[in-house]
Amino acid sequence: MAISSRSISFLGVLLFVSFFLLIGLSFADDASHDDASPKSPGCDRPYKLVKVVNWVNGVEGETLSGLSARFGAVLPLEAEKGLRLSAVFLNPLTGCSSSSSKLSGSIAVSIRGDCTYTAKAEVAQSGGAQALLVINDKEALAEMGCDKDSGASNIKIPVVMISKSAGEYLKESMVGGQKVEIKLYAPTRPVVDFSVVFLWLMSVGTVISATLWSEFTATEESDKHYNELSSKGNSSAVKEEEQEHIDITAKSAVGFVFTASTFLVLLYFFMSSWFVWLLIILFCLGGVQGMHNCIVTLIARRCRDCVEKKVNLPLLGETSIVSLVVCCCCLAFAIVWIVNRRTSYSWIGQDILGICLMITVLQVARLPNIKVAAVLLCCAFVYDIFWVFLSPIIFHQSVMIAVARGDNSGGESIPMLLRVPRFSDPWGGYNMIGFGDILFPGLLVSFTRRYDKANKKSGTNGYFPWLVIGYGFGLFLTYLGLYLMDGHGQPALLYLVPCTLGVCVIFGLVRGEIKELWSFDPESSSSSSSSSSATRNAPGDA
Repeated sequence: MAISSRSISFLGVLLFVSFFLLIGLSFADDASHDDASPKSPGCDRPYKLVKVVNWVNGVEGETLSGLSARFGAVLPLEAEKGLRLSAVFLNPLTGCSSSSSKLSGSIAVSIRGDCTYTAKAEVAQSGGAQALLVINDKEALAEMGCDKDSGASNIKIPVVMISKSAGEYLKESMVGGQKVEIKLYAPTRPVVDFSVVFLWLMSVGTVISATLWSEFTATEESDKHYNELSSKGNSSAVKEEEQEHIDITAKSAVGFVFTASTFLVLLYFFMSSWFVWLLIILFCLGGVQGMHNCIVTLIARRCRDCVEKKVNLPLLGETSIVSLVVCCCCLAFAIVWIVNRRTSYSWIGQDILGICLMITVLQVARLPNIKVAAVLLCCAFVYDIFWVFLSPIIFHQSVMIAVARGDNSGGESIPMLLRVPRFSDPWGGYNMIGFGDILFPGLLVSFTRRYDKANKKSGTNGYFPWLVIGYGFGLFLTYLGLYLMDGHGQPALLYLVPCTLGVCVIFGLVRGEIKELWSFDPESSSSSSSSSSATRNAPGDA
């Protein structure tokens, strides 16, 4: 079933809005650290994420996350080996001078500021504390390194930093003389989590499904109708069937990098809960439209007559009954997801809406040839690398990572991502991939499928199978880079563009078809295909 003309205008606007807000990034949503701070004798410990388990009057509370210092003792890997000790605030709270609090056999708690981390640790250790917990003045987990000649080698207790909100939680628990106990341990995470494989399959499957969707959902009746139109020479009807798409031009491709960068900077500086809510609403509108289109086309494939039964409604006019029912169900699905978006299972609804949206966008938008593909993907390639790796030079942190994580968003997160929970990771969290890492290569993969069909190429003689393999391999390289950089966000297009556009160009050069790929005209190709079909179906001369 073709996408309705009324939907095309809406999807056209949504397509470009989505492009402006695309996140082209693969990352893990926990704190990650690259051991970049200086090392010295006694100050050469690797930074490790730490679990901070706490009890209030014997009742276990929320488990907090922390980060171990470059110096001090190494924490146990298992919870059973960790010591459960009482928490005591240093007095003064900064921990920069001898404490009047009784610290013997306890975990000392201080706030950040006024002196070095090693000085705080020395004060806590001299008072008999078994560990030191430092509360940061920000939500991030800062790396606690050492200055030269700091005496870090003399510190024999573990030192851990927790976030500002975690510190507030502990302060509230300790108010009124309540007994707070803490246990510290640092479990290791697995080298590879199954969620990466699942995310890889979702991404590759989305690209393949979007590319083959129109072929898979085409009915025998529509194919027969198309052949009849072709044989009768009814070019206007044929064009009506084929024009329901938006061609991306070289100008719009170049304009993307500037417009998208502007939106990204605005998100970075003005990120707030209401701004993210706007993105959530846009995402749901697109997801509902995408899900509606996918479901209706699948129904039409099985029962063409079902979708032709219509009802006349006020304002909406003549509307398909099936389409109306499906639309209501999709709206209900999106509303349920919004209400439950912070639950542990909300990723399922987000991924379903996102995949349906991307399949529909790849049905509507298309690249006419490799020239436009090269402009678009090269611009996206530069955009991705700059805002992930080079933006810290100007903004002191990666703008893309900050926006994707939803910093300063009041706990809300950007929905333009596919995400899967890390099933076997003791730290939990999610592995994620941005829509841009699927849509940009997907546009090129879809183009190669149309090119193969127009030139009657199949199997390994075509371009489509090789680009699917290239896309899958590029994603593998992305996750390998993610692992080697300890979970630091990766600009996936850094790997995907060479593995898709590069493969297409190399095959075109080897086969001597690069000029045809570069200036391919889908309209003339379809016209010539229709003419040849008409010639084949015409009666022979007497």
